[in-house]
Amino acid sequence: MEEYLRTDPKNASQNQVHCDVNSCRYNDHGGVCTAKEIRIGPAFAALSSETSCATFQPQ
Repeated sequence: MEEYLRTDPKNASQNQVHCDVNSCRYNDHGGVCTAKEIRIGPAFAALSSETSCATFQPQ
């Protein structure tokens, strides 16, 4: 994933998280995550390759 969430509290409805995981129920099949909350972990990660999306739910 090369795209990241850009947070703008004044315009939160305009924020998008791009997702390449087609098997996730929150992927709108246009590459956008539709989850209301996104959890990324684990807390001890030091590199992006050590992180994962805890919000993932299979379809």
